[in-house]
Amino acid sequence: MPVDDLNDPLGAEPVPPASARASAMAKILALALAAGGTGLLGWRVATHVPQPLIAEIQHPKPPAPIVVAAAPVPPPNAEATGSIAGPRQTGQQVEAISGVRVVRQGDNAPPGALIIKVPQRLGVQLTPAPDRRLIEKSPEGLLPRIAADGSRASEVYARPLITTGKLPAGAPRLAILVGGLGLNSAITQTAVRQLPGEISLGFAPYGADLQQQVNQARSEGHEVLLQAPMEPFDYPRNNPGVHTLLTTNSAAHTLEDLHWLMSRFTGYIGIENFLGAKFTADSSALRAVLGEVESRGLLYADDGTSPQSLARDLANSSNMSFSRADVVIDADQDPAAISAALQQLETLARLKGSAIGTASALPESIRKIDIFAKSLKREGIALVPLSALAIRGPKLDADNR
Repeated sequence: MPVDDLNDPLGAEPVPPASARASAMAKILALALAAGGTGLLGWRVATHVPQPLIAEIQHPKPPAPIVVAAAPVPPPNAEATGSIAGPRQTGQQVEAISGVRVVRQGDNAPPGALIIKVPQRLGVQLTPAPDRRLIEKSPEGLLPRIAADGSRASEVYARPLITTGKLPAGAPRLAILVGGLGLNSAITQTAVRQLPGEISLGFAPYGADLQQQVNQARSEGHEVLLQAPMEPFDYPRNNPGVHTLLTTNSAAHTLEDLHWLMSRFTGYIGIENFLGAKFTADSSALRAVLGEVESRGLLYADDGTSPQSLARDLANSSNMSFSRADVVIDADQDPAAISAALQQLETLARLKGSAIGTASALPESIRKIDIFAKSLKREGIALVPLSALAIRGPKLDADNR
């Protein structure tokens, strides 16, 4: 199935940050430039990247896993797979993307030996993307849609919720969403490989090799979200980037910008705001976006940075899947403050039964979250993907978050 070429995205020059979240993104951009990038204006979006090829391998079974909710995996479809196919990858590239390491003769192996080493987290595999049922062609590129059979990207592309007998029934649940991925390849690689697969990842719509990086994140078990830049109160001095959703634009113009953002890559379960204190406080502008998000089978995640956001009320009235962060983990980027915020998140999970935290992909945030996340099981708390805590429709009325 042929695919429309995507427009080369532009970017925005770094501007002085006006909020903690803007400061975090500015640091990520600075790291990207320090890594040898040419800046957002010199980046191109990679859209035609082949899916990783993983051989069928018998994995050692984890101790008595119980799949509570998992999206059905459709049969392979040559047309859908071929729609994003690109140049054939080398064996080394496939190994790097999939995490599967093949040890051939001469690599300290007996003559004729072929040993395949598979990371344990590959035991949880997400539904391949794109699923042909869930995409439509547009002038901007591939956009998500609800399938004829009612299947939604928010469910099909989500990480399955898995519990084990090591946690008691009714154990508190905790989800973490780390955003700002895709801007700096080194930081993205660190987050994808180091953080547990249960942690959800948010990708910015700007940067090189986006689809390849998203594919790798999903192959490591992370469900992903698209971060949509939205107007802050101090725009344009604080400019999130091209195609930022603005309150001054018409609804038609806003949807055109949203479609451009949505077409940057496939396989995401929903939309998360990036900045947007002004936009999310404007009921008319935000209602148009949430309506489009819902109509395309996606969930909406509010990052919790703006107390003036109307997202909860509007999501409730539209019967859409929604989540809002309880704690912004690195609003204060001091290491001690990050540790305190993580402790607050754990306390809230125990008090309420569940809690959601958001953070930016900064090295110290990643390091602290990794240590924290790996300690939760022994603390009797279940680390779950964000999709497991998304609430739909009238249930929001009973939610105390």
